[in-house]
Amino acid sequence: MKKAMLSLFLLLIILSACSGNNSGQQDSMTNGNLGNVEAKKEDLSGKKVNEFTLTADESKWEFGPELTLPVWTFNGTVPGEELRIKEGEAIRVTLKNELEEPTSIHWHGVPLSNKQDGIPGVTQDAVLPGDTYVYEFVANDPGTYWYHSHQDGVNQIDKGLYGTLIVEPREGVNADKEYTLVLDEWESGSNLDSAKHTMSMEDVHGKDSDDPTGNMDEMMGHDMRSYDLLTINGKTSESIEPIEVKRGENVIVRFVNAGYIAHKMHIPIDYRVTHVDGQKINKPKTQSPSLLEVAPGERYDIEFTTNGGKGNFTIDSHGEEEGTNPLKIDFVYEEENSSKVASHQDNVDKVIGFGQLGEKKDGAFTLDDQFDVEYNMDLGVKMDHDSMEMKWTINDEIFPNVPPLKVNKDDKVKVTLTNYSEDKSVHPMHLHGHFFQILSKNGTKLKGAPVIKDTLNVKPGETYEVAFLADNPGNWLFHCHDLHHAATGMMSLVTYNNFKAFYQSDGDVENKPE
Repeated sequence: MKKAMLSLFLLLIILSACSGNNSGQQDSMTNGNLGNVEAKKEDLSGKKVNEFTLTADESKWEFGPELTLPVWTFNGTVPGEELRIKEGEAIRVTLKNELEEPTSIHWHGVPLSNKQDGIPGVTQDAVLPGDTYVYEFVANDPGTYWYHSHQDGVNQIDKGLYGTLIVEPREGVNADKEYTLVLDEWESGSNLDSAKHTMSMEDVHGKDSDDPTGNMDEMMGHDMRSYDLLTINGKTSESIEPIEVKRGENVIVRFVNAGYIAHKMHIPIDYRVTHVDGQKINKPKTQSPSLLEVAPGERYDIEFTTNGGKGNFTIDSHGEEEGTNPLKIDFVYEEENSSKVASHQDNVDKVIGFGQLGEKKDGAFTLDDQFDVEYNMDLGVKMDHDSMEMKWTINDEIFPNVPPLKVNKDDKVKVTLTNYSEDKSVHPMHLHGHFFQILSKNGTKLKGAPVIKDTLNVKPGETYEVAFLADNPGNWLFHCHDLHHAATGMMSLVTYNNFKAFYQSDGDVENKPE
């Protein structure tokens, strides 16, 4: 069955590359760009090449006092080694697979060549146990990114196969201190596979039930309540040493959500959101103490100046499900010589919105633009009557049967994303290989600074219009980054017309691109 699905998936890519039109889209052939296009070349000549080796292997990891669990790691740690390079430099990473299963590396948010995207069955075969694979690309876009497995990602990321990639601007990072905080959630039980399942109708109602809908919340796949262990950089709060700062220092904190739950981080001091998904915010506004929500796959960089006005302080999560430990990290002033941290509850219900981040500036796109392609992406859920399981859908279809979004090179593309999911689930939608600009939310034009992202959290009932330039030829995934949803259907492709294929699977590897 899996090989049949893979064959259908590959056939879909080939057919979409040969076709110029798509049902429900404007004709994208009108710009006259009819010639063949190829994946961009990563030219490393004359560049400083930063070389790294990432070894994927099984390990044990101490999350907290008397709490050690089996994990999968890159180079033996959770998260994996932070890779840091400068804008304009090149990176060469050798993946060594010491696991007993195939794996890969995807460079989340980096607009690299399609050849380097790391998607089994789309851009490469998964790397078999005992084998190596080399990724190399030029880092032209500074920002906060991360890397993770894209082979059976719903399980492999959950077990720890991820790390961060920081691309510093050429002029360097303007900060006295800088911290990267990777947010994640785990099961405290010793078997990390125990909650990776899809619940069928029989599981909920019994074999003789004829209820076609039942309790949607209970029926939908992984029970997220099983994640009872929240971590920052692989450690529970009680295991994290306080961060020491001095008065008057400029501090940068980079948040990366490597899990499947959105976290509302309470920032109890004045701060500025300087980057979203690695992309600059124009003239960032000062935010009063408030909540900053970081959804799965998203990155937020904040900056603040330590003035000691309130003394020591804590950044922590609010609104987590009952029974989970909060994400929590303390900042203490060195000169105060105290580990006591004040608990600040200022404006804890205030969540910062996209329109509040920075000063107004013209973006690359507006709602008044003439777009070459317009595409509606309706996010939903339905019963798959063949398997009698609930599946998350795009335009009422389950991957790989979701019709691709087909574009020509240099098309201006507008996508309307609407969350119709009856199970009330949120969908952090991630587009590979491109950045998109948010144009509107629920029919209202976005105010303030342009917001450029690669991952957008669409909540129940919400509609967003986003736009991107099709300037990076290839076959690219566009999927939900709650990978429980992607693994059961909520995944699609952006394909370029007349794209010259560089990869075809020989069928020897069981590729699982979700």
